[in-house]
Amino acid sequence: MAASLGITEAMLATITEQYGRSARSRVIDWQTLVDANIARSDVDKLYAVNGFFNRNRFISDQEHWQKADYWATPIEFIGTKGGDCEDFVIAKYITLRALGVPDAKLRITYVKSLSLNQAHMVLTYYASPREVPLVLDNLINQIQPASSRTDLLPVYSFNGDGLWKAKMNGEGQKIGTADELDMWQDFIVRLQREKASP
Repeated sequence: MAASLGITEAMLATITEQYGRSARSRVIDWQTLVDANIARSDVDKLYAVNGFFNRNRFISDQEHWQKADYWATPIEFIGTKGGDCEDFVIAKYITLRALGVPDAKLRITYVKSLSLNQAHMVLTYYASPREVPLVLDNLINQIQPASSRTDLLPVYSFNGDGLWKAKMNGEGQKIGTADELDMWQDFIVRLQREKASP
């Protein structure tokens, strides 16, 4: 396996044991996606990654993990072939980072979905800090500029480098670091544990 995702044969054996042979195949497909798109443009990578993950099923954390809120690692998401909006977004974010898209261009963005009247999470891509970002969403397959997504009200966004008060145009005001988000810290610990296990 290529090193871009850090997936080893030992990890594949563990995935097979935990989630079954079909999960192993899905993880190999994930690695193939990265290998096949590593040299493509950022926009091509966005479309490839969005399409790959949006074919999974939506399932609430309560039903899936018996918890009110749980941010699954990409392997947990792929292994179980589903998750909620945070799981879709995090899997896309991690994959785009593995594909070499700079962290500065990506934000995990917490929004209010006005059409659903509930909290939601999307991934946003900034070609430059002052531009209107593109929105990758598990609710729709089409990638659109944030200015076209009048159904979404941005609240805050974050990535590995920071935490921002969100707005529709540009990256918003930096208000801290992602270290301040307990769910993100819990996710990072579990992600590192996955990578460290044989």
